[in-house]
Order: sequence, then structure tokens, then C-alpha cells
Amino acid sequence: MPITALIASVALSGGTAHAEPTTPVGGAALGSRGLVVPAGVKKPPTSKATSYVIADADTGQVLAAKDAHGKYLPASTIKALTALTLIPKLDKNQKVRPSQNACNQEGSAVGLTPKVAYKVDDLFKALMMASGNDAAMALAEANGGVPQTMRDMNALAKRLQAYDTVAKTPSGLDQPGQSSSAYDLALIARAGLADPDFRRYISTKTTRFPAPKGHYEISNHNKLLWRYDGMIGVKNGYTSKARASFVGAATRGGHTIVVSIMRHEGFFWDEVASLLDWGFSVRGKAQPVGQLVNPLPDPALAAPPAGAPVTPANSVTPAAQPPLLDTAASRQSDSTRTVGALVIGGGLLFGLVWLGLGIRRRRARSRL
Repeated sequence: MPITALIASVALSGGTAHAEPTTPVGGAALGSRGLVVPAGVKKPPTSKATSYVIADADTGQVLAAKDAHGKYLPASTIKALTALTLIPKLDKNQKVRPSQNACNQEGSAVGLTPKVAYKVDDLFKALMMASGNDAAMALAEANGGVPQTMRDMNALAKRLQAYDTVAKTPSGLDQPGQSSSAYDLALIARAGLADPDFRRYISTKTTRFPAPKGHYEISNHNKLLWRYDGMIGVKNGYTSKARASFVGAATRGGHTIVVSIMRHEGFFWDEVASLLDWGFSVRGKAQPVGQLVNPLPDPALAAPPAGAPVTPANSVTPAAQPPLLDTAASRQSDSTRTVGALVIGGGLLFGLVWLGLGIRRRRARSRL
């Protein structure tokens, strides 16, 4: 399925549970902990990442993988799921005044203050460009709090069939039990690319961000936006426990390649660029080793809520009905019009005959 066709299919399920598969999502080969590469093509460039996936975002074909379903701490790459979850739920023009707790979040921050009411649109930029943990918490607060946001994020992960992903924080700060995989990060990124706002946030290089007095400039942490031709963006992350992680996408010649890496020990930008180059060089030329699966159907879209009135598909609501006379006229067919004309014509003829008989009677009486 093309990535543009995924926009409608990432709607939230409202927490509906889905049974997890017993075999590796995307194909049996992706269950391998080692490197999986198509036959007949050269291996991808060497990477120090413990786990990675290279995929064609347009077709969903996985071109190569290493420990694709290995579960690791995601660090700030989980923010891609945070954004994908909350973009359709929050009005981007809504103003949010962050709590002191949000402003005090440890790690990377954009510098929020309770003195300013920020537009949701600006908070998403801070989240995906500057990797603001404070922005992540402020957005979660706007969504009803962290517990609600975690339920929403994990429900969406299940809808996407990202079963290796368990979100414990909106920011990616390490928490026991939090996890994702290179495969899941590629799934999440592919779904995000289909959302115009998500794509706008991840591809913006620099922007002005509100301050108590005026603005200041923030820039995107994704260095490949400046270094790699066709880079769209997505998200990088790092904590001392998770090590470095990254998921990104680039487009060349009308085709998009996604690369995700997890638990990298060092400087990964050049490696990711090489993996992207390899992906572009083999796409369409080799048998894929797996597939990025499509989201599950949303049961909420398949059936009306319990107790809701059922409206026939071809019915017209009262507000949409035209005036009664117009309605009656619009329902006439050629046959009904013919019958109507015959009835009216017969009635007129009968009236004329009756009138003629009456006149003749009056004349006869006048002769008597």
C-alpha cells in the first residue's frame, strides 16, 4: 500500500485489544537475530548498530534487516509515536500553558516556561525538531495527562501491529518495561510519513519558537537534513542506557527508503547515509526479506457505537430534505407522469360532458 493511502488507516481504535501474532510480524525471516539480506545482491554497508531495518516505504518491502524484532530502549525515537498519536487528537491552534512539572523534565528540552501559553503546533515542532522532553509532557497534559496518553500511544502501536513497542513515557526517557524495535520504528515512521503535519514537523530545519519576550530560533537535531540529498527526516534519540537510536526516511526519484537503527555505540550519521544509499540501489531489484505490514482495521469505524441510531445508507436526514413539493416532483417517473396526465385529462372530459348534460336539461325545462 502506498504511504499516502495510510492516512485514513492510522485512526485510533480507542484502546481496542488485538491478539498478538505467534510468528514474526512481516515474515519469518525477520525473526532472525542475524543479518538477513536478499540473495544475489551485495550486503549493506557495515553498521555498529545492534539492530536495523532498511525498507521501501512505498511498497513496505523490507530490503534488509538485522535483529529486526529485537526489543530495545527507544529513547527519543518514541516521540514519533507520540506525535503520530496526538496530531489527530489535538487542535494545532489550541493554546497550552505547561505545568511546572512539564517545564522541569530532565534531558533535552526546548525551554518551556509556565509564563507562556504555547500553540500546540509549536509544541509539536519542539517535540520533533528539538526533541523537547518538556514539549512531550506539555502535549501529554493537553491530551488529558500521561496515563491517558500512554493508553492512546499503546493502542495505536497495536493498531500498527508494532507489537514490540511498549510506551511508558511520551518523551522516551528510560522507564522499566519501555521498548521498541527497529521493525516497529520503521512501521511508525511509514505511517507518520502519510500525515502532512507529521511530515512538516520532521522536515523543518529551523523555526522561531515563542519566548516570554519575543522568539528564539530552534533547529532540527536530524543532521542528515543538511547532509543527505532527499532527506525527509523523522527522529533520533539517545540515553546512556538506550545508546543511540534513529529512524529516518529519504526520497529520491519518486521513491522513499526508511532506515531504522537501535543501540548504536557511536556516531551513526554517515552509516545511516550509507544504508539509505544501499536501499535506493537495490529497491525493485531483489526479492524482499520481509514486509512492513499495514495497520489493522479500526473496529470503531466498522460499526456504530452501542445504542446509536442506525441510519440507512441511502436515507436523507431531515435537515437535508428539500421542500415537500419539490420532494414529490423529484420522485415522479415518466410512468407516473403519464398516469397523472391521463387521470387529469379524464377528469376534465367527464366535467365537460356533465356540464353539457346540465345545459340540455335546462333548455328542455324552459320549453315546458
